[in-house]
Amino acid sequence: MMKPQRLLWHLYGTFLLLTLGAIITVTWYISGTLHDFHITQIRQNLVVQAHLVVDRVTGKLDAKNFAELDLLSKHLGELTGTRITLILPDGKVIADSEELIYRMDNHAGRPEIAAALNGVTGVSTRFSQTLQQTLMYVAVPVYSGKKITGSVRTALSIATIEEARAATHRKIIVASGIIAIIAALLSLWLARRISQPLESMRRGAERFALGEFETHLTLSSGVVELTALSGALNNMAGQLEQRFQSIKNQRNELDAVLSSMIEAVIAVDRDEHILRLNPAAAHLFGVQQHSAINRPVQEVLRKATLQQFIRETLAAEEPLERDLTLLVDSVERHLQTRGTALKNSRNERIGALIVISDVTRLRRLENLRRDFVANVSHELKTPITAIRGWAETLRHNDPETHEKAIDVILRQSDRLNDIFNDLLDLSRLEEEQERSAITLQLVLLPTIFENVVTARSVELREKDLVAVVQCDPRLKVNCNPLMLEQAIANLLGNAIKYSPAGGRIILSARRSAEQIVITVEDFGCGIPNEHLPRLFERFYRVDPARSRALGGTGLGLAIVKHIAQIHGGSVEARSIVEEGSTFSIILPTV
Repeated sequence: MMKPQRLLWHLYGTFLLLTLGAIITVTWYISGTLHDFHITQIRQNLVVQAHLVVDRVTGKLDAKNFAELDLLSKHLGELTGTRITLILPDGKVIADSEELIYRMDNHAGRPEIAAALNGVTGVSTRFSQTLQQTLMYVAVPVYSGKKITGSVRTALSIATIEEARAATHRKIIVASGIIAIIAALLSLWLARRISQPLESMRRGAERFALGEFETHLTLSSGVVELTALSGALNNMAGQLEQRFQSIKNQRNELDAVLSSMIEAVIAVDRDEHILRLNPAAAHLFGVQQHSAINRPVQEVLRKATLQQFIRETLAAEEPLERDLTLLVDSVERHLQTRGTALKNSRNERIGALIVISDVTRLRRLENLRRDFVANVSHELKTPITAIRGWAETLRHNDPETHEKAIDVILRQSDRLNDIFNDLLDLSRLEEEQERSAITLQLVLLPTIFENVVTARSVELREKDLVAVVQCDPRLKVNCNPLMLEQAIANLLGNAIKYSPAGGRIILSARRSAEQIVITVEDFGCGIPNEHLPRLFERFYRVDPARSRALGGTGLGLAIVKHIAQIHGGSVEARSIVEEGSTFSIILPTV
């Protein structure tokens, strides 16, 4: 394949070849014309000179005065620079301006002599053995009356013609060289004049292709076509800029919409290659948003059920909707997926659009609601059943059982009251959490510990327990004091219930760069590991029978969790069976 060349050299080469061709043709033509002109001129001069000699020798050829004629020929030849020869009708040379006549052979067979003796002007060009050079010969007849008495021949060396021709050639070549150089420079200038505007337009078009529309093409060329082309390119650049800006605005709007959506959006083509996915989809499936583009779904989303749903959407004529349960990052997620056909501006189907809503939290809330209703029903059923049973007993008016029935009714009524109070506390905490309505202040943590221990002092004395406080007396925490006291009191109350008599409970706090950790540690029966993740759920009990016997409502730890969350913190539980449990409230530092 021929290597492409710049337009400048194409134009320059073409112009130069045309110019050189024209110069060579003209030179050849002029050279030939001048040669023919010189030959014609010499022939005519020789004819004229021959006729002049004829006028001088007419009537003398018969006189047999050959010596006089020979002198005449030499004299005329010297005057004209021409060889002059006189020949009789039998071909005998009787006079010659260049040679002795006795050395010359018979000329009757010479072409020009034969023509002249036949009454016409003879012309011939050949090599002369006598002079050892090429000559042009012209012979004319000499008449005496109507009788041809001889012929006069004039001759001139062709070398003279060649010298004149060579001199002319040299002048023509020099002139042609000068013209060729001038033509080459003019061709280069003309090629540049044509190619430079085109090169400028090429560079401008490249800038336009890169999206640089600020600089327009400006041409000072006087060529109408190039100026019109430059204007057309500028108009095209303006239109492209408007369209690119429109496309950019639409793309930015689309990106903004997709980025702000909490639903995951995935667009795929007919070959199941990802065309686009939004940040929510990338976050949901743990993939890089930009690196996933143009890759097969099977490489990016390695979820068989989701891949199957995408294939079904591509094959379906109507939109599809389905609930999927996937394991994402070892966490079970419930997804509500909707798929529909993806079409272009010509209403041609080019793929599918998948919208995925993560309803895991909603499903958990539904499960919590069902569990809450079931637990509340179960918790309320026991005291209500006991109260109803003992109330029926009172109806029989048995004095011996009156006191016992009243004790049970009072105890179960207190339990119902505790459940209702805890439910009200939870409802209040949730409402304040949603409104962010609590007031925080810096308080000394040892003071809160002292208030909690004082509030639970009666229960501690009843079980002969010692509450040990381990805390820097200068440690402060940013909190709502009443709420934090309630949370620590709930943890201390649980520790008292599940600690053996005569033991101890440790209340401690430590501060790090980013958080304050408040712990309540007991040395009781401990909690099996399988129960730890659900300890802070409402009404969750490790041992329901024992918890109810100890008077628990099943809401204390849930209240602790909500108080920690209101303060921007979290809760944590660690336990070893038969060794004890540690509950922690983790709060951010100021």
